[in-house]
This record gives sequence, C-alpha cells and structure tokens, in this order.
Amino acid sequence: MTVTRRSFLAGAACLGVMKTPLLASALQDIHAQQTTAQRLADGWEFYRGPLDPTFQVWHSEELVTWQKIALPHCFNAYDGCDPDTPAYRGQGWYRRKLPIDNPYPQGRTLLHIEGAGQSSAVHIGAERVGEHVGGYDEFMVDITDACARQKDSKAVQLAILCDNGRDLDRMPSDLSDFTLYGGLYRNVSLVYVPAVSLEAVHTAVAFEPGKAAHVTVTARLFAPQPVSGPMDIKIVILDPAGKTIRQRSLQRTSWNGETELASFELASPQSWSPATPRLYRCDVTLQSASGTTSTSHRFGVRHTRFEEHGPFYLNGERLLLRGTQRHEDHAGYAAATPETVLRKEFELIKGMGANFIRLAHYQQSRLVLDLCDELGILVWEEVPWCRSGTTSLLFRQRGLDLMRIMIDQHRNHPAVLLWGLGNEDDWPGEPGGDDRAQIRAYMTELRDLAHKQDPSRLTSFRRCDFAKDIPDVYSPSIWAGWYSGSYVEYREALEKARTATPFFFHAEWGADSHAGRHAEDPDPMLAHILTGRGTAEKGFDYKLSGGAPRMSRDGEWSETYACDLFDWYLQTQESLPWLTGTAQWVFKDFTTPLRVDNPVPRVNQKGVTTRDLTPKEGYYVFQSYWTKEPMVRIYGHNWPVRWGKAGQERMVRIYSNCAEVELWLNGKSVGAKKRTTGDFPCSGLRWDLAFREGENELRAVAKSGSSTVSDTIRFQYQTAPWSKPAKLALHTVQSGPDRVTIEARMLDATGVSCLDSRAVVRFSLAGSGALIDNLGTPNGSRVVQLYNGRAEISLRRTGTVVASVHAEGIEPAFLTLENTH
Repeated sequence: MTVTRRSFLAGAACLGVMKTPLLASALQDIHAQQTTAQRLADGWEFYRGPLDPTFQVWHSEELVTWQKIALPHCFNAYDGCDPDTPAYRGQGWYRRKLPIDNPYPQGRTLLHIEGAGQSSAVHIGAERVGEHVGGYDEFMVDITDACARQKDSKAVQLAILCDNGRDLDRMPSDLSDFTLYGGLYRNVSLVYVPAVSLEAVHTAVAFEPGKAAHVTVTARLFAPQPVSGPMDIKIVILDPAGKTIRQRSLQRTSWNGETELASFELASPQSWSPATPRLYRCDVTLQSASGTTSTSHRFGVRHTRFEEHGPFYLNGERLLLRGTQRHEDHAGYAAATPETVLRKEFELIKGMGANFIRLAHYQQSRLVLDLCDELGILVWEEVPWCRSGTTSLLFRQRGLDLMRIMIDQHRNHPAVLLWGLGNEDDWPGEPGGDDRAQIRAYMTELRDLAHKQDPSRLTSFRRCDFAKDIPDVYSPSIWAGWYSGSYVEYREALEKARTATPFFFHAEWGADSHAGRHAEDPDPMLAHILTGRGTAEKGFDYKLSGGAPRMSRDGEWSETYACDLFDWYLQTQESLPWLTGTAQWVFKDFTTPLRVDNPVPRVNQKGVTTRDLTPKEGYYVFQSYWTKEPMVRIYGHNWPVRWGKAGQERMVRIYSNCAEVELWLNGKSVGAKKRTTGDFPCSGLRWDLAFREGENELRAVAKSGSSTVSDTIRFQYQTAPWSKPAKLALHTVQSGPDRVTIEARMLDATGVSCLDSRAVVRFSLAGSGALIDNLGTPNGSRVVQLYNGRAEISLRRTGTVVASVHAEGIEPAFLTLENTH
C-alpha cells in the first residue's frame, strides 16, 4: 500500500483503523534513535529502460545487463549536460533483495523514500504495492503484507521503477529551465514500526519579542489495523544546550487525525536567528502493548514581520535578507549529491554571508532544511508549479497534494520563512499558460491551503504580474543589465516595484559568467544597450537569438562584467533602508535542457560557483559586502595571462570588507586606499597600473582593526598583438599516474595566443583512456567555448592515448600521451 498525503485527507475509517499516511515528519531523526530503521545504500542493481515488472525484472539476465550501484543514484548523472544528446527521459529500474526481520509482533514493515524522480512505483516480487507521483517529496510504502506473501523472508525481491518521462499532468512543466532528473536520488530506508506508532509530531511556536513563547505539541498516529488499549506518551523538551526543561507523561487511547498532546510556555526563550541559530529539541516516545516507538525533531523560537512597503523584521529588529538560490544538482552526481558535498555547499553559502535562500523550484531534501536550521539561513521553499498554467484537474490536485506534503514535512524547521506558490507561470506557449483566470484561481487555492495548514507563515510567488495581488509576498522580474536595460537602472526598478505591491522581495537577479573568461576593457556591448524600456525578462529573452540587444545575448559573459553587476546591485541594496531583501540567481551553475548553445552546453552559468563548487570571482564580491570576518581578494586568480601594450595601465580590482588595503606590484608598494561605500567599482579599491612584460606578482594586505589579511596572485602580461585565429595547440598542464589535465590554446598564424578568442572547441580522445567530461564545468566539458583563448579538460588513461582538439575553420591539434607507468 502506498501511503500518501491524499489518502490522509480523504479521511480515516473507524477509530483505530486508519488509512492515513506515514509521512516523513515522524521519521526526522529515527535513524539516530532506533535500530529499527536501516538505510538501504548498498546492494542495488540498476537498468535504464522499460521492463515488464511481472516477469522481466527478476528474469532479465539474458535480456539486459544490470549495473551494480549504490544509493543515492541519479540516472542522468552523466548525460544531464551532454553537449550532443539531450538527457534521457524515461524509465529506470532499481532492484535488490531484502532480508525482512520485523522485531515487533504485528508490526508494520515500511519503505521510506526521501525522493525519487519523477514518478515511481514499488514492487515486491511481481506485486505492485505502491506508486507515487512527484519527484521531490518524501513518501512511505507499507510493504508488510506483500513481504509476508514472499516465499523467502530473508531475500524478498524489491524493485522500484523511476520514470522521468514527459507528463503534462505532473509538476514541474517539461519546459522548465532545469533538468527533470530521474532516479532514486535521495535516501531509501527500511523501517520497522509497532502496530501503532507515531506518524508525525509537530511543534507550533507563538512568540513576540520581549514576551514568553507559547509552544504546542501535536501528533498523528499510524495504525493500519484496529488497536485497543492505553498508550503511554512521554514528551521531553530540551533547550539549545541540551538541558531538559520540560517533561510530560500522559496516557491516551487511539485517535484519528492530528491532536494536541501538550502546550507550555518558555518564560525566557532563546531566540533563533541567522546570527544565533539556537535550536530546541522535542522528543516524543509512545509505548503500547505492541511496542515502543519514538521520534525527535528540532524547533526554534523566532518572530517575523514584513512591513508594508518597508523592510523585514526578525525578532523585532530589521534584517536585510541577503540571499541566493539553489537547485539540487552537482557535477558528476546530478540530483544524487553526496551529503559531504551538500554540507560543503551550505558552508560556502554561509561563508559568502548569505542569511536567506530560495530553494528552486521544488521541495528539497531534509538535510538541506537541517543545514539551514543549523547555520541560520532563512528559507523560501516552493511547490514545483513552474512555467505552466493548470493543465487538468489531476494536475491541480497533485499540486495541492504537494503543498500539503511540503508543509507537513518541513513546518517544524524554524529556517522556513515563506511557502512559495510557484514560479513564472506567465510564460508564452506553456500548457494552459494563456488562461489567466484559471491561473489566478489556482494560485488563490494554493495560497488559502498554505494559510490554513500553517497560519504562522506567509506565501510568496515570483513573476506573474497579473496575479501579483494573490501571494502575500511578491517578486516581479527585474534583470537590469542582463535580460534588459542596464544595471544602473536597478535602483529605479526597485523603487517602482516597491510601490506596486504591499510586500515586495526581489528574487532572481544576476548574470551568466563563463568561469575563466575575463575582460581588460568594459564589455563593448555596454554602449549598445537601450535604457528606459524596462528591466524585466520577457518572453524568450533567455535565448541567444532574436529580440532587442541585451547583455545576455550579446555580451561577453565574462567574470569581469558579472562582478561589476554584482557590485552595483549590492551597493544599491545596502543603501536602501526600506528594502526587505533579495536573492541572487543562482549560487551554483546547474544543468538545463533549454540552453544547449551556452559556453558550457546545457548549463545555466549564473552561479557564483561552477557546478563542482569552485568559487568564481563573483563569490568574493558578495563576501566583501556581506561578511564580517576580514577578507581580501585580488580579482583574477584564474586569469593566467593579461594583455595590453607595453606601459599601458590596466585596472587591478580588489574586493575587501576591510577599511584599508595596501597593494604591492612586483614587491613594490603602489599605495594604500580606503574602502569607500558607493565608489564604484570595488568600493574604491582599484588601481590603474602598468605591468612589465612576462611574469608579474600582485600582493594585497588589508587591515581591519587589529586583524590583517592578505592575498597574492601571479600572472603573465602579454604585449605581443595577435591576428586572426589560425590554429590550436595542446599541451599537458598536470600529469599523474592515471589522470592528466591538458590545455588547448588558440593561436594566430605566427603562434601568438589569441587571448580574446571565444571559439567553440571539441576535445576528443583515442586509445586506452577516456575524457572526464559532461561535468557541466568549463574544464569538464568536451565541447566548450574558450575562455580568453584557452580551455582545459582532464582524462583518465590506462595506456597510450592521443588527445585532439578542433574548432570550425581552425587547424586542429594533437597530443600523444605515452603510458610511462
């Protein structure tokens, strides 16, 4: 039986005979507390393609070859950004054998799936025991009875079908600007519970600054079969230091639905905030004749308020929301990001100085919310109603179910600030996208559901101007300096948006940048950009063809320009006392099927890090505005060769949050400068210097009170001019026993590097080895635009290989790598 939120809302049967779902809320920390939950990471086999579950899944060795894998696993981990072929959309099968040994008499055996893309079905042997539609929420399947019908309880046949094929009745839209990944890309666990157990436990906190906090604990039961007799319940509340501050024991008989177990006051609560993310803990234990079960979750005490046409307040004090956004995506893993990588990502987000994140455009993993709680990052989390109208009754019902599930599973997290109702549901040509009345009606339905289920939080929406009055907090489209207009129009756009809606927040702004591409002079397209015609992204402005001149289509996509745009936006945001906040799009580059012609094909490159979490220069622009820990960064760590005439002055940019920075060129001080807010660019920390031909060194020392920090870079300065690109050259950058990194350079006919070349090159390999490609990074794609006339890629080899690189109309290059090991 599949346990779904929809079945719960359909109502229960008689007392004790509950057809309610076992949602993930009750299992928040069950792995840490009970030995009755086992994470199923190993022992899996995978096959990509359709199979008949009644016979072929377990009798297919002569038909297909199964691949041994571990979970989490995404079956688009390699092809998500393949430059030549769109990512696979279809079925993928997972199978393994389970030893079943439930310790509880009449207990239930459950399969807990934390996320499976995009639709899934669970089979025990040849029996289909449950199905689920939705790629991002957690769900449970009760496999008790089906396992009992298996002949061998020590080797029960489990198979799970994941299907990311196209489906007009499923969110998000197939035309969304991100890859709809397939697979078991979050954790799967086998869980044993007694005949009656806790389905979910929630805490609701009412708090006003300077007053006591009122905490209410509610719970639901899971009991598929009739139960009788008393149940002993113990509730323990621990403060942020781990000290027990409240205990309550009570006895109850079985109940339906969610009911209050306890309420109490915290006279002097320790509040949660980005600066002090203090977390309380609620432990609930239920003991009955059928056994004991317990669950634990954390909660926080905080008060939030949006002022009409004004700022945001947390715990009574104004807080400028300094935000970014993320997709669940990473180089080499796609949606199946390992926990260690995910933790590193959020440490980088916090290290950038962010106190807010929008989780785009769907419910994300429980670890993401846990990390936001722990690090102090406020969250906008939304349902995946993205770029579509309302295609059918089934589509609408599924979206409502996803809203209920998301709130039920994540409302204990103090980090959650806003429930997002959707994104960009005004796109031309999308299914149902022209029916404005239906879109307004459905958005209202989602908003009312969110308010009813969680009255403590507001709702939000980005970009649907004809319905901007429906969500509590609204963000229009403002892309000044990228999709339209110039970044100098940003303040005017903000002021206009402020008056157009009571509670305004600016979600999504930024610029694409091809990591490693830099500019000596301002982008030449700046002189051709029209102003005064609006700053929104309209229609198909994201495409690299058609429409009015715009930086997104006609600019160089350099890190230099992106840093300037970030710098201008940030200085503007920090100067507006009425602003609630903003969220830059996006923290990390991610894959998309819609952008095959980008410098890295099928990758949205607006991240401040590349898809493998390597920070771009823009990351440090944010640090210079948002962080308190002293920092200094000389622009251009990944800019190995600068260029110009002999004696020509070139700008040195430094980003720092310190009051003063002194700069040395080739061991000689060129003076100190004060950081001056509003002195664009770099808050005045810029020098115009003449470099010597060949190698140069820059060293910056910044002072903040008694603290001193420094940064050093070395680079070559090329004075030789180049002519038309004529040929490519290949050489080895780094060599190891089985991994080699090679670099391609574009040269003119005389062998001078063409440092402004943006030609598209293709790497190939022959011999005993393979390219390390499809990573979605500038140094991990076999097809890529050059960055300042060069590009890198790595390869693995087991013998001699011949690498090659070619570009249209250019003489190719070859490099033989002998196996000397």
